[in-house]
Amino acid sequence: MGTNLGKFLFKNNVAILFLLLSVGAFAAANVSLPFLFEELFTRFSRNTFMVLSLLIPVVAGLGLNFAIVIGAIAAQIAIFLTVLWGGAGFVGVLMAVGMAVPMAILFGFLVGKLFNSMKGTEMIGGMVAGFFSDGLYQFLFLFVLGGIIPIANDQLMISTGIGVLNAIVLENSIHHGLDNVAMIHILDFAFFASLALSAIMLIVRGVKKQPLNLKQPAKVVLPLAVLYALGFIPAVGRFLSADRLMLFYAVMIALAIVVLYSLYHIIRRKESEKPTRFILYIVGAAVVFGLTYIPELERSLMVVRLPVLTYIVIISLCLGIKWFMNTKLGQNMRTVGQDRAVAASSGINVNRIRIIAMIMSTSLASIGQIISLQNIGTMATYGSHQQVALFSIAALLVGGASVQRATVKQALLGVFLFHTLFILSANAGQSLLGNAQIGEYFRVFVAYAVIAVALAMHAWVRKSNKQVITQIDPRVAATAASAESK
Repeated sequence: MGTNLGKFLFKNNVAILFLLLSVGAFAAANVSLPFLFEELFTRFSRNTFMVLSLLIPVVAGLGLNFAIVIGAIAAQIAIFLTVLWGGAGFVGVLMAVGMAVPMAILFGFLVGKLFNSMKGTEMIGGMVAGFFSDGLYQFLFLFVLGGIIPIANDQLMISTGIGVLNAIVLENSIHHGLDNVAMIHILDFAFFASLALSAIMLIVRGVKKQPLNLKQPAKVVLPLAVLYALGFIPAVGRFLSADRLMLFYAVMIALAIVVLYSLYHIIRRKESEKPTRFILYIVGAAVVFGLTYIPELERSLMVVRLPVLTYIVIISLCLGIKWFMNTKLGQNMRTVGQDRAVAASSGINVNRIRIIAMIMSTSLASIGQIISLQNIGTMATYGSHQQVALFSIAALLVGGASVQRATVKQALLGVFLFHTLFILSANAGQSLLGNAQIGEYFRVFVAYAVIAVALAMHAWVRKSNKQVITQIDPRVAATAASAESK
């Protein structure tokens, strides 16, 4: 028991430390719980997608992808063009994504080729590539735009006509373009899209003269059809017309899903299977429901309004990453990340897999930056992308991830813990030392410190593993060293 507890504490030492720091900062900051909840869930919707874009390179053995800055740069170029060409609202967000992703794919391919020529030093290479790309980006926005490519737009260009403004206001463009999509529109799209996809699937099966399986599409279409029909009830229609969902309702919906899911598995289980796990789920849901009666917590849940489509996009990416890791390509990435020599001997094209991982990460990072900036409403032309990698990687590591292993759960936990301390540090600095700026310095210090400790631990573990391998069989160590150099 003691050994297991020790392993748990060692494995989650960073997350536990940040949890304790957050509790202490909350006690010192003298802020209300509703304020913390509102700020935290705003930052969660703004930054989580970017943090999730780091997972695939870690699985593929590329380490912490500091080159997501390049994906953010692609997003900001796309946002500039969207504002220039008059894109607005949800359509404007789609325009920005449509332009950013192809650029990010190209940039990711080039970075992947670079990383394949410098195996073992990808993280440093990513940092240098980020700085180099920032230089090219600033040359583009300071000199090329207006200087070589004429742009007549007073809202985007400085008074001389050469160079882009330091800040681009997105108020009349894509500000909240994703956040403000009403639930009723999301439901309509989901229902008609499911109908169309089901019809296409049945037609394809008919053409191929395969048996028509109506159960599979019915599992998706029927629940959506029920929700679509309920939307015609006036009270339900008014509720679904909102673009924000109160956190209290979101929690109640989540608890109902957990209970129904658990009951379904308890009823359908085999006689030899024990229902203990699902009973614990139901008990946990009951405990959480009971906590909502605490007045301060209830007020906090009532204050927060979640942008529904933004959270759907985040949840979809979480599920998509989990699904992808079970595909053949995902398993190949995992194999490459665990041992390149073994992967190559199994017939896997290691270099190709690594390039695909970089393309996926950079593309997701570009989308994450668009999600973040449409929520903020202002793009700092020369600054919005610079700290993206630093804070995203720090958040991932805070959740318990490492250079070699990262999961969706660790990413989500890291975003919550890191941004909780991020929110409270300035107030705690003001309350304890009479200077909020000290809290700002503490934020940056903590971000760098977490990354430095993670890299040091990674180097120590790697060195320890090599020493163990050498003691077991020197020939194995020679083979591993040879694989590292390729």
